[in-house]
Amino acid sequence: MFRTSDYDFKLPANLIAQRPQLKRDECKMMVVHRKTKRVEHRVFKELPEYLEEGDVLVLNETKVLPARLFGKKVPGGGRVELLLLQEEQRNVWSCLIRKGKPGLNIVLEGGTSARVLDRTESGEFLVEFDCDGTLFDKLDSIGLPPLPPYIRREATEDDREYYQTVYAKKVGSVAAPTAGLHFTPSLLNDIREKGAYVIHLLLHIGRATFKPIKVKDVREHDMGAEYFELDYEAADRMNTQKELGKKIVGVGTSIVRLLETQGESGYLKPGKGWTEKFIYPPFEFKILDSMVTNFHLPKSTTLLLVSAFAGRDLVMKAYAEAVAEGYRFYSYGDAMLIV
Repeated sequence: MFRTSDYDFKLPANLIAQRPQLKRDECKMMVVHRKTKRVEHRVFKELPEYLEEGDVLVLNETKVLPARLFGKKVPGGGRVELLLLQEEQRNVWSCLIRKGKPGLNIVLEGGTSARVLDRTESGEFLVEFDCDGTLFDKLDSIGLPPLPPYIRREATEDDREYYQTVYAKKVGSVAAPTAGLHFTPSLLNDIREKGAYVIHLLLHIGRATFKPIKVKDVREHDMGAEYFELDYEAADRMNTQKELGKKIVGVGTSIVRLLETQGESGYLKPGKGWTEKFIYPPFEFKILDSMVTNFHLPKSTTLLLVSAFAGRDLVMKAYAEAVAEGYRFYSYGDAMLIV
């Protein structure tokens, strides 16, 4: 149960989605029933059929930064790629850099200069950017969407739209809450018309979510922290509906971690701060009743969370069936609904 290798699986490379589904809500949706172990094959726009009046659909309103930057070493001119992770102080960011080192000087595309100040114990680099105003002001013009490395192509202008949920609001993530990419305004309207509540919370997705597990025993993995916000009105609505026996449906593993962080007592507490919640089997969920998610990487923290909710054996069976049925995997891939 605690061996990282227990969460490995083989995936044909052609099933790793390289481009988005242009009609977001027409992707495939596998429905996994925890009690009966039954698996259905549906289309995502049919999601409202699994919601009832009074249920609560919980979304992550974080917005993805154009966090991938390119530049050249000074001197030398060699190409440098940076991934912004978090602003530590004004114009000083923690970053991931391929072949970086303290003292390295960089000129970014667009002319902004940068200097690598230090390397942290966790392998990130502290980089100071020399620019008028703040780096935030320039990101839309010099940054690109931070597509994950398994998408083997350069980001395009289309990715600025599709690697973002339609309800994204507060900038701060360096990876998309991918379970939310399938929603459209019309689908959300259909859900509201059915009488379900749609609630927006915030968890900025950072390195913690995609940080690989490098230990043999998952209990030894250091998850890392991510920032969240849960306001009083949202917490009160979810507590009320749960007391009425209605379902709390989390969209994405980021939202699940937030809910279970603030709901450890079985009652959601409003607040803001940082969560290091790492969910893996066995885990007793206090808030979540159902979840929407994507198909995740082998041996990832997101796959462990899904396995904790649905059971490792059922998840692996579902993944094997997804491969056989030609589902698209990972960020731009198809969806799974676990009920």
